[in-house]
Amino acid sequence: MSTVAFSHPQSDSRVTVAGVPSPALAALDAAGLPYRLIRHGPVRSLAEAAAARGVAVPDVVKTIVVRRGPDDHLFVLTPGDRVISWPKLRALLGVSRLSMPDAAAARAATGYERGTITPFGATTAWPVVADERLRGREITLGAGEHGIAVALDADAAITTLGATVADVTDPQPPA
Repeated sequence: MSTVAFSHPQSDSRVTVAGVPSPALAALDAAGLPYRLIRHGPVRSLAEAAAARGVAVPDVVKTIVVRRGPDDHLFVLTPGDRVISWPKLRALLGVSRLSMPDAAAARAATGYERGTITPFGATTAWPVVADERLRGREITLGAGEHGIAVALDADAAITTLGATVADVTDPQPPA
């Protein structure tokens, strides 16, 4: 693992996705959010991602794309050791049905592949719901490319994203 600290705006030219500056890092820079860039090799699980990033599993935040309807999505940020509670999320949003798009639909909605999705720099600024357990800690998020993550203050990220904060998760069921 290599860690490089950036505040902004120098980073967008250093990390590229297919030769283009990373939209995620460019968005973080534009927002003025301080972050630490973490480069690591391939990972196959959340536990491997946590180890590669040098953090605990709950600090690896999963960005889940949820579909409310045709061309209507949102991002749900969950701690790595938790899963979306569909009843809680439906109640919060006042809807009776939600679904997760397949990989192709998630990419079309966000511009990112699964495993790299972040609300920062997504092709559409969908609403964000953040689980309340993220508050008050440093978290890591995908940065739009496999093997790259950012560590940043969760409260600053939540504020910048205009996220709704609520209890929307349950503990990860035992394997």
